[in-house]
Amino acid sequence: MKQAAPNQQMQAVLDELAALGGKPISTLTATEARKQPTPAAAVKALLFKRGDTQLTSVVTTVDRQVAGAAGELPARIFTPTAPTGSAPFPVLLYFHGGGFVIADKNVYDAGPRALAEAANCVVVSVDYREGPEHRFPAAHDDAAAAYRWLLENAHSLQGDPQRIAVGGESAGGNLAANVSIAARDQGLRIPVHQLLVYPMASSDMNTPSYIENATAKPLNKEMMVWFGEMYFQNPTDGKDPRIDLVSAKLKRLPSTTIITAQIDPLRSGGEKLAALLKSAGVDVALHNYQGVTHEFFGMGAAVDEARQAVAFSAARLKRDFAR
Repeated sequence: MKQAAPNQQMQAVLDELAALGGKPISTLTATEARKQPTPAAAVKALLFKRGDTQLTSVVTTVDRQVAGAAGELPARIFTPTAPTGSAPFPVLLYFHGGGFVIADKNVYDAGPRALAEAANCVVVSVDYREGPEHRFPAAHDDAAAAYRWLLENAHSLQGDPQRIAVGGESAGGNLAANVSIAARDQGLRIPVHQLLVYPMASSDMNTPSYIENATAKPLNKEMMVWFGEMYFQNPTDGKDPRIDLVSAKLKRLPSTTIITAQIDPLRSGGEKLAALLKSAGVDVALHNYQGVTHEFFGMGAAVDEARQAVAFSAARLKRDFAR
């Protein structure tokens, strides 16, 4: 199939990203890639051009350290300024995208910020070790360690350790699912919900969405190959069920929301994961958004579908926080 055309709002962001002059990630070192313009920067540039720079946030933030698997990890705590109800509040542990190689909580600030407001919860966005300096399973070990830290320390954030959900975008969606699996397998309290936003769910690069979107922006097949080269210790790591979630044991996992984008090589993997979770008896809601690309979720200031996806995700989170 031919790659779908982005809608007008999405195309405006993509045009702005192109104007920022970034180089193809797959041609760079990891250090160079981390300095490239991001979709988040493109949204900010677009809003500046439009004179729409007075964005208000009813969320306060504080940066701190949390325990990882091999030392402390930087984290950002998002708290609604006027949360409904009284402490302790529900908590969402959130992981950013970037293929386990690039980006951090600063690049992925908009998604967790919007969710904190919409779901009326504390969001803990945690950085993790990245490749090639720290190869698989370093990021996965850090994610599991951060969850254990949160179980023990949620009260210090005015949070409720019995109402913790996990979520993330792209590579972060993969990490969130792995936290749920690790909690189940290690006998820990299982998250009340997992929000997987265009997750890295399958290592198969011959799916319909990979074929359709092999050269898409801002994520394409060449970049996914490069991410694997940077993070995996060897090519067989791609078949590890921690990477290839569709081959993992999926029974007894928390209710799940999966968000996918039409113009995204990862779409088919997310769809397959949703079907397998459903077959395993998990409560799953899958929502694919048309006319938008990978990374759209944090673009609520410029793309209507992003606001819709956040609202849909927040409603699912609030439902399970209330149970």
